[in-house]
Formats: sequence, structure tokens, C-alpha cells
Amino acid sequence: MPRLAVDLPVSVDRESGTALAVQLGDRLRAAMRDGTLASGERLPSTRALAGQLAVSRTVVTEAYQQLYAEGWLEGRHGSGTYVADMVVPPVNERAPGPLTPPSAALPGWDARSGDGGQVIDLRPGRPWVHDYDRAAWRRAWRGAADLPPASDPDPRGLPRLRTALAEHLRRTRAIPVGPENIMVTRGTGNGLDLVAATLLRPGDRAGVEEPGYRVARNVFAGRGAEIVPCPVDEDGVVVDRLPDDLRVLYTTPAHQYPLGGRLPIPRRERLLAWARRTGAILVEDDYDAEFRYDVAPLPALHGLDPERVVLLGSLSKALTPDIGVGWLVARPSLIEAIALTRDGLADRTGGPAQQAVAVLCERGDLDRHLRRMRLEYARRRAVVVDILGSRVTGDTAGLHVMVELTEHAVTPLVEAARVRGVLLDSMTRHYHGPQLRHGLVIGYGSVSQADLRRGVSVVAELIGPERTVPTPPRTLLRRRTAGTSAGGRTF
Repeated sequence: MPRLAVDLPVSVDRESGTALAVQLGDRLRAAMRDGTLASGERLPSTRALAGQLAVSRTVVTEAYQQLYAEGWLEGRHGSGTYVADMVVPPVNERAPGPLTPPSAALPGWDARSGDGGQVIDLRPGRPWVHDYDRAAWRRAWRGAADLPPASDPDPRGLPRLRTALAEHLRRTRAIPVGPENIMVTRGTGNGLDLVAATLLRPGDRAGVEEPGYRVARNVFAGRGAEIVPCPVDEDGVVVDRLPDDLRVLYTTPAHQYPLGGRLPIPRRERLLAWARRTGAILVEDDYDAEFRYDVAPLPALHGLDPERVVLLGSLSKALTPDIGVGWLVARPSLIEAIALTRDGLADRTGGPAQQAVAVLCERGDLDRHLRRMRLEYARRRAVVVDILGSRVTGDTAGLHVMVELTEHAVTPLVEAARVRGVLLDSMTRHYHGPQLRHGLVIGYGSVSQADLRRGVSVVAELIGPERTVPTPPRTLLRRRTAGTSAGGRTF
């Protein structure tokens, strides 16, 4: 049962030089730390507390917003503002063992600490899927039930969904495409494999950013290609160091994985010029381009040269990986070639899932969900930046950040965090060749804000100021995003 709102034992000092909202936030934090405010207790409304303190409602709203952003408070739709769960993660005092079993590398693995307790998983790759508009979700699947079974489904996907996705890409990424440019896939990995099966022959050289996405390396290798690591820096792939004999190059220009850079326009132009000169096809993974913070979107490579670029996208980060729907955007002649390959592989995207996504797009539910999730992830990103400060890079977009460390600090830190109930990802698995940079890749999408704050606080404590590696000033774009109330549903 929900608890009644408490009478807050707080006050503010108008004679102090500290802003009233800051004072109120400090007092509320102290009350939550010492147990005066317990987990799950409901706070007064902003109007009621403003009346109690004889301050403007804006003062209380600003204090609540900051505490939302830090993970101290949480909203419940139609119910009010509550103190977030303050349970401390379990501590395993036993001697350190292996970091995690092999299955822990899989995104869906149910992470538990060595003594069986649940842990805080800060590894990248998963979105927040626990708070959604159930009515819209049910409505979409009821619409899917209206689709009659197909005896010979189109390998390109449902025309209805391809039309909806073309409109979605026009609005969100300024890409002027039609349904003839789109194939509906089962996700980014499936789309990449279809491109590889169509374009690559055994022995062809396929470039992958280094460090980069391990799945891309696996897909290309599975099609018999020779993997060519292509170096990246803080901005993305280094065009001047690309070889001229690549058949394809896999790249993540919107938010380089895992370093987090955004490929600048001049370098995008040089990359496209390289592709035209060498005849290579660029495979652009737009994996979390929907989530940007304090920065304007950069144009997709495909929009700059649709002849030489294949764009991959999916709903795995924007909605849920469980729905199994993505898209591949290319020139019509290449779409037809990939469709022939797909037909020969008997590969399909499920019709009901396509129909459900079409309903979400057409009714505007997907757009509303994305707008709400941008605010949600901005609050989470603010938590990480507030705690780790200038240690963080790659935080202008996406659902993960990087913290660079010295080489010998990483493994002990990851193990120490695991013992304290926090799972971390290091840079090691993102390299194909010799590892040149070291550090942590911290995901903030899949845990609650309260767990995120606790987990990142453990990381900050374990890092210590002496362990960080100096970062060039131009990469330290520190911006805070003040969240709004976490109340209300997200789809």
C-alpha cells in the first residue's frame, strides 16, 4: 500500500547566501541519508511544501527536479513523488574469483553477485523497458492480430511498415527516402548479416572501427571476410588511415561505439570521398542516434550519399530488443539484391511484429515514447556526469559513456566493483588487435536512477583521482541536463 505523504522536517534560511532551492535539496538529501525519509515514502506536492516553507512553488520544483536527476526521488503516474529505493547493493566479502561466467557477456544474462544477491549492471547495451504505456502497447498488438497470415511474405517487409518507417526517418533523421529504399529486418545484426551475405565473398576485406562493435566483426568473419581494424580517435574513424582495398566499412558516426565520438561534418565528407574513390560501401549503424543531449543532430551519412551508404537502425535501444524489428536503408537496386539474398536464406521478419510497429508509428505512440525517453536518459546521463565529472567522455549522445584509465588499473577495479555488487564493462572486448586504450564503458540505460547513482558512486570511489588518464580539453564537453518530473508513463 502507498504510504501517506510525510510532514518534512526541513526549513530554509533566507539570510543565507545559498539559493533556497539548493538549501532545500541539501536538507532533503540529508533526511534521506539518515533515514528520516525512508525508501518508498511519499513527499508532499510542490504546492503543499511551498506553502509549508512559505516559499515560491518554483523553489520546491527546482529542488525536486535536481533530486529526480540525481536518482533520489522517483515518480509514480497519478500518485505523486516518492523516495527512491535506497537498499545498498550486496557486498561479497569472499575472496575474488573470476569476474563473471562466460554467459555474463550476453546482454540478457541475469547478473548476480557471488553470494547470489542481485547486482547493479552498468554494462552497456540495454535500454530501460520497465515503464511504458500499456494501453498503447496492447493497442499495437491488437492491430497486429488484424493481419491475416501470409503464405509468401515479402522479404523486404510489409509495405505499410516500410511507408511508416520512411516517414519516421524523414522526421527524425532528415533522410528523404521512400518505401522502395527500406527493408524491414529483425535488428541491426540481421541487417548487417544480409548486407555481408550480399556484398562479401570469402577473402574480401571488411573494415570495422577499432575499438568497435564486436558483433560486426563476428558477422563479417562468419561470411568469410578478412577483418581489418580501422583506428578511431575522439571524433570517430580516422579517414586518413583507411586502406584503399576495403569492400565494406562498418562505422558508427552518430555515436562511436564504444568511445562515444560524433563524426564531424568535414570528416564525414572526407569519408564519403574515400568511399567514392575506392568503391567501398559504408555500412552506417545509427544505433542510438535518437538520444542526443545538448547537441544538434548531425546529418546521417546516408542522407549525404545514398549511393554509397547502407544505413542500419532498430528499435532495440529506442523501445525494446524483444520486439525484433529493425530496418536497412539503401538505394533501390541494392535493396532488391539484398531481398534476393534474403529470399535464398529463407530469412524473414515476423509479420505480427511488423504490424504492431506500424501501429505505433502511425498513431504517434513511438514518437511520444522517444520524446519521453530522451528526458529519462538525460536525467540518467546527468547522474553519471555529476558523480564522475571530467572523467567522463562520449556523453553527448547515446546510452553509455567512457572513463579512460591507466592500463593496470582496469582489471582490479572491475573485480573490486563486482565484489561490491556492480558489474562493469572494460575496453578489452571491443578490440580486435592490440589494445591501445584502456578504461570502462559504462551503460546507464537499464537500471533505475537510484541504482545508477549507487553503482556509479562505487565506481567513483574505486577510481580515485590518481587513476584517471588526462583527456584533451576539446573532448570534455560537460553539460548538465535538468530533468523534469519522473512522473508519468513512458511508452
